[in-house]
Amino acid sequence: MMKLKEGMSAPWFEGVDQEGRTVRLSDFAGRKLVLYFYPKDNTSGCTAEACSLRDSHEEFLNKGFAVVGVSADSEKSHKGFADKYSLPFPLVADTSRKIVNDYGVYQEKKMYGKSFLGIVRTTFIIDEKGKIEKIISKVDTKNHSEQIFKLYQ
Repeated sequence: MMKLKEGMSAPWFEGVDQEGRTVRLSDFAGRKLVLYFYPKDNTSGCTAEACSLRDSHEEFLNKGFAVVGVSADSEKSHKGFADKYSLPFPLVADTSRKIVNDYGVYQEKKMYGKSFLGIVRTTFIIDEKGKIEKIISKVDTKNHSEQIFKLYQ
């Protein structure tokens, strides 16, 4: 698969969120989308990242951004995670790993000397016309909102 780059069209996606609603890339036409991929619900880094985005959600909306998270966890897992931390944005359950593969974030990772396949934490900022405007591959989980806002100062 070709590696995605800024300026390319964002791969089309469709999935179901924690509330059972279908979420599509086309739902966000006309506004910017923060599409963030994270490894697993209820882990320390993923919780810090989600809470950073939650705490700035109003500011994102005021600046014309929507926020959507994606991981391979189930709708039920996402529902528990979103409820526990009062997350106000959709978390798409990509249990088939189609979206994470289309975005190139399902890759070989290493931890404790062992290799395995998993989601590499990555955020794509998609513009109003569906083009990838920014790619953040080194995500600062605790300060992710500020990291995104700094790109638009």
